[in-house]
Amino acid sequence: MADQSAAFPIGGGEMGQLIREKDWGETILGPIDSWQQSLKTTINILLASKFPKFLWWGSELTCFYNDAYRPSLGDQGKHPNILGKGGEESWPEIWHIIKPLMDQVLEHEESLFFENLLVPIYRNGHIEDVYWTFSYSPVRDDSTQIAGVLVTCVETTSEVLLKRKLEDSERKLRLIIQQAPASIATFKGSDYITDIANANALSLWGKTADEVMNKPILEAMPELKDQGIKELLDDVYNTGKRFAASEMPVQLIRDGILKTLYINFSYEALYDTSSKIDGIITIGHDVTEQVLAHKKIEANEEKLTMVIDASELGTYDYNFKTNSLDSSKRLQDIFGLEGNQLRQKDFLSKIHPKDMELRKKAFENAFSGDGNLHYTCRILHSSSRIKWIEVKGRVHLDEQNKPHKVLGTVRDITEDRINRQKLEDSEQKFRLLANSLPQHIWTADPQGKLNYFNQSVYEFSGFTPGQLDQEGWLAIVHPDDREENLKAWNNSIQSGKDFLFEHRFRKYDGSYRWQLSRARPQLNQDGDIQMWVGSSTDIHDQKEFTNELERLVVERTNELAQKVKDLASMNKELQSFAYISSHDLQEPLRKIQTFSTLLLEHEFDNLTEDGKEYFKRMQNAAKRMQALISDLLAYSRTSISERKYESTDLNKLVQEVKTDLREELTQYNAVIESDKLCTLNIIPFQFRQLLQNLISNSLKFSTKERQPHIAIASEKRLGEEFEIARLSPSTTYCHIRISDNGIGFDQKYHERIFELFQRLHGKDVFQGTGIGLAIVKKIVENHHGFITAKGEPNQGATFDIYLPENKSSS
Repeated sequence: MADQSAAFPIGGGEMGQLIREKDWGETILGPIDSWQQSLKTTINILLASKFPKFLWWGSELTCFYNDAYRPSLGDQGKHPNILGKGGEESWPEIWHIIKPLMDQVLEHEESLFFENLLVPIYRNGHIEDVYWTFSYSPVRDDSTQIAGVLVTCVETTSEVLLKRKLEDSERKLRLIIQQAPASIATFKGSDYITDIANANALSLWGKTADEVMNKPILEAMPELKDQGIKELLDDVYNTGKRFAASEMPVQLIRDGILKTLYINFSYEALYDTSSKIDGIITIGHDVTEQVLAHKKIEANEEKLTMVIDASELGTYDYNFKTNSLDSSKRLQDIFGLEGNQLRQKDFLSKIHPKDMELRKKAFENAFSGDGNLHYTCRILHSSSRIKWIEVKGRVHLDEQNKPHKVLGTVRDITEDRINRQKLEDSEQKFRLLANSLPQHIWTADPQGKLNYFNQSVYEFSGFTPGQLDQEGWLAIVHPDDREENLKAWNNSIQSGKDFLFEHRFRKYDGSYRWQLSRARPQLNQDGDIQMWVGSSTDIHDQKEFTNELERLVVERTNELAQKVKDLASMNKELQSFAYISSHDLQEPLRKIQTFSTLLLEHEFDNLTEDGKEYFKRMQNAAKRMQALISDLLAYSRTSISERKYESTDLNKLVQEVKTDLREELTQYNAVIESDKLCTLNIIPFQFRQLLQNLISNSLKFSTKERQPHIAIASEKRLGEEFEIARLSPSTTYCHIRISDNGIGFDQKYHERIFELFQRLHGKDVFQGTGIGLAIVKKIVENHHGFITAKGEPNQGATFDIYLPENKSSS
């Protein structure tokens, strides 16, 4: 056994030597000779490994480790004291961390793996934060029971700290990029996926971070594809050559609209650790405002040249020191001069002698003042006529604050002077005419500021011109009218439409009179408002008359409202009457009929012949009274019933009436013939009553000489196609014709037959109440239509009904 112990452990470097030299008899494991073979085998494997390994063994989790693990313990720390000691004694600072992990291995036979896990340990004289990548594996003893934990590990502290340093560096770089005043972005790979984009870049692109980050920039901004941007990126990515451009126009989508921006930008290649291009960085500045400003300046300069040419201004540049004059061709034309070597005295000779002093004072004021030169004078043109010119300029001083040169323009204002004189003459005539009128006349500038009042205004108001200028024109307007007056006037000024307003003006005695004010804009040849000319006319008497008329209208309206109220009350009474008629009035009739019938049945033999006749006449009278009440109720319902219109097929309605009148039609052996009828928007139950009354009327007035025949037809046409004056020409009507072959009537009664209680025949000849046709007419009127009747004795009757297709068009 001694020889075997001497051979254990095999090699193992420093740790192998320490194991061999240690007195294990004083440890919980006891002498090496008593160790299980599995422990010795595991330690030999551990010591032979060049990879850091650590072993916990036995109930106290005794510590073993190899030379590769030794550097992780540092100096002035646990090495070599923890060799052979229990785990809790050796690693008190992290025992609460690692003991639960080892329990998982020992109790559940589970291997564990951790990467870059922070496990602080005591080394180099203090506790250090140490990061490990390690695995815990179960180790079995000779009886195959788990007796320990083998740790295979590597310290990754330097890698973790380096990674953190790189991340911190990248974070700082990103922060610098984000805070940079320029637009900066980086694209990764050949697809140019956006990796970084600061706020300025997103603002320049008109995008949010979600729209571009981690996406190919040419997909996030497809408008760039057709602008050569991909080719520029490809060239930088493939060659590494830098690309830069100044004021390059680029079209970008902003708020859904493609806009052109001008950008100074550059593309530079990004390299990885192997010096291979793996991306591109772009730096840009939006110079759109500067470019547009340059363009605007250039355009303004071009416009200025065009304006000078178009305005026919002559320009000059005179140098006081050299006495040299640079004049434009237009200036020479104004003065009537020719030649290339014209001097100042050539131009001065043309100035009217009486205006030379005026010119001199203008120059003196420019020298002593702000340097602006301005005067008008006359010149003697070569055409032997006097012309007027306006001279403007700017005097420039040298270093000694003395006049150096003067630059300016000269304009021929001869025509303006003539036109101004004509305008002054015209204005004088206008003022004379305005002051002679009794109406108030006034004018205003294009902005609506009143600048002239005729004499009538001052005489009416009692103001002097100075007082009215100081008080303002609203001072003569009634306080209650001022706000609306000002609002109406401002609306006219803004819209350019005529001003028309009624308001009250204060008279010099404090009273107010109504005025109708009108104003119309005066336009120039271009359609622009040059001025407003207005007038105010006294309408006080007309206004008083109108107010009185309005009072009378209100009074009549109130009376009409009362009439409507009375009518509603009468309508309510009519409804009450209808109720009484349908209940209270008919009840006595029913009793009369009932008792008379009982008397005839039980006392018939006891009655005289006259008594029997009287009872029959009484029953007939009661029946006629009941029919009259029923017809009156039907007539009243056509006025007071709810009018609910429905689209109705008249063919269907005729069939329903035939069914209702089946017994009468059979009794008279009558024939009803109808074409394909219209479909109309009508009140169905009323129109059914109309058809029933007309058909019943035809049956009642049929003749025994021939079989009753009733024809119903309809057609739709415009009102202008019917020869009836009452119809609207542009309205479509449905014409319904109902004709029969009965006894007819004399045409002179064509209107009378529709009146209440009117009968053309005695009640002994034809029964009825004289209400049926009145009900028909009322129903037609409810439908906004017209009805006419034609007849000929013994030849039948025809009823023509005209109903508007759309009741709202009546």
